[in-house]
Amino acid sequence: MLSLEMLIFLFSAMLIVGVLATKFSTRLGLPALVLFLLIGMGLNKFVFFENVELTQLIGIMALIIILFEGGTQTKWEQVRPVLGAAGSLATLGVLLTTILTGFAAMYILDLSLLEGMLFGAIVGSTDAAAVFSVLGNKNINTKLTSTLEAESGSNDPMAVFLTVSFIELIQIPETSIWSTIGSFFIQMGLGLLIGLLLGKLTVMLINNIKLDTAGLYPTLAIGMATATYFLADFLGGSGLLAVYVMAVFVGNSDLMYRFSILRFNEGFAWMMQIVMFILLGLLVFPSQLTEVFWQGIILSIILMFIARPIAVFISMVFMKYNVKEKLFISWAGLKGAVPIVLATYPIIAEVDNSDLIFNAVFFVVLISALVQGSTLSWLATKLKLTGYKNDPTKPSMELINLGNTEAEIMEVRIFSQSPAVNTSLIDIELPDETLIIGIIRDKQVITPTGNSVILENDILYVLSNKKNREKSKKVLLGQKEKKKPVKTEA
Repeated sequence: MLSLEMLIFLFSAMLIVGVLATKFSTRLGLPALVLFLLIGMGLNKFVFFENVELTQLIGIMALIIILFEGGTQTKWEQVRPVLGAAGSLATLGVLLTTILTGFAAMYILDLSLLEGMLFGAIVGSTDAAAVFSVLGNKNINTKLTSTLEAESGSNDPMAVFLTVSFIELIQIPETSIWSTIGSFFIQMGLGLLIGLLLGKLTVMLINNIKLDTAGLYPTLAIGMATATYFLADFLGGSGLLAVYVMAVFVGNSDLMYRFSILRFNEGFAWMMQIVMFILLGLLVFPSQLTEVFWQGIILSIILMFIARPIAVFISMVFMKYNVKEKLFISWAGLKGAVPIVLATYPIIAEVDNSDLIFNAVFFVVLISALVQGSTLSWLATKLKLTGYKNDPTKPSMELINLGNTEAEIMEVRIFSQSPAVNTSLIDIELPDETLIIGIIRDKQVITPTGNSVILENDILYVLSNKKNREKSKKVLLGQKEKKKPVKTEA
């Protein structure tokens, strides 16, 4: 039994070593999760840890935070044109990957048909954090990045559903297939509906509640994300889908304290990834992995070179993607958090061969991250899918709330049809207690004066009383302009 002091030391060591590991992972071109897992495997020589239930709980909480962070960063105008392809990959693609990998696992690992399908379902989803941490700052085709982002955010619920369903079929053979299919549509429908409703409620709550400090708004947002998962799961819906839909809604809404919420989410998501992967690594011993060494390599090859590509090409047969783009999407199917967390489900359910399945899943995730992760950027360059102009990360500023105040800093982007275009500040009749305090133009910060002229695509920072928010936006933007659909490369 470890002392309290030793537990505190281990937690601090996990965070510090995990953060430092991200620096090496970037230089090596590997997903950070690989190093986190290896750190956990190294620590289990000194720390005996086998609490699968606790690991699963922390893993699910981490997935909620990670999905919420990813959803709030998702740009709806870029994702909307690729929803069909992403939706097909997240459902049909995962199902085909499950079936193909499941048959292979049945023979290679000497499992029953349902146990093989269980293995396939567990490794069926992709990991967004792993994909984009590897791509780094490379400018990949917007259509591809948006497709992968939407797929990875929405395919986890399908993998969870299939995993739970196969466990139920193993334990209760008389379970009806038709009731299982009906349950799928109910779960996804409820998840979508609850995600939208809780997303709207979250925006209304954040924009109208008065808290003593701006630091409480990110905490409120995380609390709402967790509540979204609970409510969806309690009502029989997909909790992970609800969280992702809610996050996309929140991230694309007119939200107060956006900068504080997004930055807090980013740091919290990294912390949860570090803790989750190190704990998952603690559950695995290298000696156990050697028992499935050759089987794991063969399954990894089948998954990377056969199952995933076939699933991608079939599920995208009617989509407007060329062969190079489909090849890249096939290779970008990195495995990460969800498969290893799902691999704990059979252990807790006491399914036969659950330890074998867990070790094989762990091995496949490790190989996928190492091989695909280290070559993904190289493949994008070889296929000439880099060099596209992406929107730069725009700067942001926010009012520090020192108490209950009615003031806020509002961010306003000026479009071509905005009435303020080509107008000097002195000629704009803003409401009382409203002041433009900053202008961002071509990545440069401009200090506004009365003679400053507002141009198209300027980003204005407006210090205003909250009650004047809509009046100020009407003066600067006029009637709310509908954004034109983003053109994506064919």
